[in-house]
Amino acid sequence: MKLLIVEDEPALLEEIKNFLEKEHYVCETAANFNNADEKLSIYHYDVALIDITLPGGSGLQLVENLKTKNTNTGIIIISARNSLDDKLTGLDLGADDYITKPFHLSELNARVKAVLRRRKFDGAKTIKFNEFELLPDQGTVQINGKILVLTKKEFEMLLFFISNKNRLLTRESIAEHLWGDNIDLADNFDFIYTHINNLRKKIVKNGGNDYIKTMYGIGYKFTNQ
Repeated sequence: MKLLIVEDEPALLEEIKNFLEKEHYVCETAANFNNADEKLSIYHYDVALIDITLPGGSGLQLVENLKTKNTNTGIIIISARNSLDDKLTGLDLGADDYITKPFHLSELNARVKAVLRRRKFDGAKTIKFNEFELLPDQGTVQINGKILVLTKKEFEMLLFFISNKNRLLTRESIAEHLWGDNIDLADNFDFIYTHINNLRKKIVKNGGNDYIKTMYGIGYKFTNQ
């Protein structure tokens, strides 16, 4: 899962980033309004953590801009202000949650997970698709009740596919989601084929069906149609 952390305090920004990366999220950062607005315009994130007070503008404006794009990005507002007005404004604009500084990183992580479950999986902790059963919080997957051993990237790739089943995913979008924004500077995305091929082999070897369909010259689609 890919997050954007928008925070102007360098120490806190780094602390949040380091903690959430240890929780196996791909984390991108922005320290001011303009940088955050640009990233939100170009890239897609599963969850955006947005501070209200930023150099160059308001985090509430970022929330409003993001919602006008009709994106399914989850939004958690982070603020030093324990203000009911700010909280209500943010939630009215479409934010999913609100957390006030100072906070425990474990609490922030729990809120991120809760937003992801609501946004991506209808609140369920277990994701089921035919013979697959995934537990995102634990990073585990079973096929017909049997544990499927995957690398971290393979698990995230399978989760990304199932979360976007029946949608065409370009190689670029898969790369950005799993390896971060700067991967779009890569000379090519041939490595995506290698990871997908390895994932397919493990799924079939363990009794699963290969739902990953290659759309030649475009990308991939996870579908049983």
